[in-house]
Amino acid sequence: MNIEVLLFAGLAEHIGSSRVTMSFTEPSVTAGQVKTQLAANYPEAAAAIQSSFIAVNQEFAALESPIHEGDEVAVIPPVSGGDGLASYPVFTSSDGLHIITQNPLSPEEITAKVITANHGATLAFVGTTREMTEGRRTVHLEYEAYVPMALNKLSEISRELAERWPGTLCAIAHKTGKVDIAEASVIIAVSAPHRDICYDASRYAIETLKHKVPIWKKEIWKDGSEWKGSQLGPWNPLAPPST
Repeated sequence: MNIEVLLFAGLAEHIGSSRVTMSFTEPSVTAGQVKTQLAANYPEAAAAIQSSFIAVNQEFAALESPIHEGDEVAVIPPVSGGDGLASYPVFTSSDGLHIITQNPLSPEEITAKVITANHGATLAFVGTTREMTEGRRTVHLEYEAYVPMALNKLSEISRELAERWPGTLCAIAHKTGKVDIAEASVIIAVSAPHRDICYDASRYAIETLKHKVPIWKKEIWKDGSEWKGSQLGPWNPLAPPST
């Protein structure tokens, strides 16, 4: 059985490719077996592989989850939680509420998706690139996304908000590629009947995004660069986020 495995961010840099083909004699293997074999094949990247999770058909998988030939398999390193004139494609979720693009983001455009006559409160969270972090000057950021899975996870966040706070609407846009200082990288718009719900739902949305959406951030400095993964301890996207 041959499985093509997708790789992202710093892990792809370690291995030197965005995809590899793995061969197994069994007709079915587990996500844990894929991680173990991948680490054996690429020992120089073993530490990065160990801290990553396997996604099967765009869903995070437990180590015992089965993988069959034909499944879409990706190795997801810790996502970037922590703290132009060109026109690029805009990738949109099936409900039209979520987008991922290299184009500049518009708070007005995203907020307009959730404003409704029956809601008395609308809140837009705009995440921007800061210049100084712990005394080090950032030149710009670069973001990478596993786009189809990221859009699915953004839609999941909207559904979770609607379940926790009935009637809540949420739209999210995330920029990929280069993001300059003070430029928006993410916009989360939430509307609800009352303002207290807006504040709670918006906080939940950004914390969940940082916890489980496969988007990675690379900090570019004048003298180097680094992919930034989870900065809040061991990363486990199958566990609920801390909010």
